[in-house]
Amino acid sequence: MRTLPRTLAAPLYAVALVALTAPVALAAPSGGAPPSEAAAPRDLAWSTTTLDANQSFRGLDAVDRSAAWVAGASVTGGRGKVFRTTDGGDSWQDVGPADATGLNFRDVEAVDASTASILAIGEGEASRIYRTTDGGATWTETFRNDTPAAFYNCMDFYPDGRRGLAVSDPVDGRFRIAATQDGGRSWQVLPDDGMPDSTGEANFSASGDCLTISGEEAWFGSGGATSRVFHSRDGGLTWSATRSTIPAGEAAGVFALAFRTPGQGVAVGGDFAAPADGVDASAVSSNRRTWRSGGDLTHLGEDVSWLGHRLVVVGQGGTVGGASVSDDGGRTWQRFSDELFHTLDCTTDGACWAGGGGGRVGRL
Repeated sequence: MRTLPRTLAAPLYAVALVALTAPVALAAPSGGAPPSEAAAPRDLAWSTTTLDANQSFRGLDAVDRSAAWVAGASVTGGRGKVFRTTDGGDSWQDVGPADATGLNFRDVEAVDASTASILAIGEGEASRIYRTTDGGATWTETFRNDTPAAFYNCMDFYPDGRRGLAVSDPVDGRFRIAATQDGGRSWQVLPDDGMPDSTGEANFSASGDCLTISGEEAWFGSGGATSRVFHSRDGGLTWSATRSTIPAGEAAGVFALAFRTPGQGVAVGGDFAAPADGVDASAVSSNRRTWRSGGDLTHLGEDVSWLGHRLVVVGQGGTVGGASVSDDGGRTWQRFSDELFHTLDCTTDGACWAGGGGGRVGRL
């Protein structure tokens, strides 16, 4: 199980392992000036539940205020689990595939409370996609990577629910894209001649949102040799790449993106080797093409989501992390919680769900 992408993980494997297995603790990070208590929003607080302390949750998709899915991996090598709630989080059911021992589920994308796809990450055949249409009672494996050098990290679907994309770390110097045209029932690897050279870069499967789709446009982030945002307007066939303002590094770069509209987006990230350093850990765009520096964070930005006009960001590196909110499109951030989560998703009806280490889920 790795927080870092395969191509960047080896030198800092211990850092990733700590991020996955460290016991949950509430700790304020050092470095950077945290917002004052007076400035911290008073209307935001997490209600948390532990579903399975042996799971680390990094994949989450919220359907609405009642229904949400969360997916993870066993920190001891057991079965990767998927949980679902349909009653607003009052109860959760383990609905994941039975044959998932050793699988590391890092992304879940739901159509509704019954239909969802989940992505397992890893080298070669460890990268797989499963689909259910009956709330997890049964699952069908719809994709298994057959390229040893590929390592899929995250996926997303277009608004029509039929078309979707999944992104892998570079193969022969170019990021690899798999696509579906039938709601995730089948996937095909796209040609890479429309992908810019990506040598030395990789994705981060920190939260399942390293790739995101808004309207008819798709974006994914990178780190490693450089920190960039890749953009496609033709279903993933061709991509342009723009430098983000988030620092690059062996374990640093863009971890997640979110768009309110195709023209208004935010990217968040950081450095897994320095999880308390949130300086320059966000970037914003208002024109699809260029990115400028957003506000500093006091923790990693592993995932970000729009909650109406607000932005919420979460991140956890070992025992260091927290949650912050922005009311100005990501230009400034206010930390409002020390709760530790890797992933979150907010819905159009005003609910935010989150998942993290120690098998914890939260609702805002």
